[in-house]
Amino acid sequence: MECKLAVSMMHDYLDDDLPELQQRELKEHLLSCTDCRAKFKELEQTDMLMFSLMHQSPVASEDLVGRIMNSLPQVKKERAFVTWIKRHPALSAASVFILVMLMSSVTFWNQDRQLVVRGTDLEQVVIQGNTVIVPSGKTISGDLTVENGKTQVYGEVDGNVTVIDGSLYQASTAHISGQVKSIDQAVSWLWYKVTNMFSEVAYR
Repeated sequence: MECKLAVSMMHDYLDDDLPELQQRELKEHLLSCTDCRAKFKELEQTDMLMFSLMHQSPVASEDLVGRIMNSLPQVKKERAFVTWIKRHPALSAASVFILVMLMSSVTFWNQDRQLVVRGTDLEQVVIQGNTVIVPSGKTISGDLTVENGKTQVYGEVDGNVTVIDGSLYQASTAHISGQVKSIDQAVSWLWYKVTNMFSEVAYR
């Protein structure tokens, strides 16, 4: 066996991957060749050293671990809503826009509420500030509609009473021959303002 072939077979021998016949041939060559025997011992020692290093579990001291962790850059924890805003910028902007417009619309709604009284027989009605009163002993012929105010009925209404965005008080002496309706237009009004606002933006 040539030395070059023997050297190439040494690694497989140390890895236990060499067939039995070639193992015998290599051993016979090592007995007769001092150079290959020295080379084999070097490889064997190196292999043992690598094996010991690979199977050791080095343990770092707590002080070393602490210093390494402190040297790492700190990760800033963001709030959940900030993360959500960064991930959905268009939706966030639209939400803020709608919120601002709704708040301004509510302010305008509160400022623009004037008392409105409608009916066919309003001579019997008494108005005090934003309160519409049907006095006791008085009779109103026809329907009565009060918007943005308080309605107090002590007498009679020969028709329907409709209260829009207001309150109704009906005394025990009161008599209303028709239907009594209470309508809250704030939601409808806000919906109209929002849809109208988007229409104006779309067609500008």
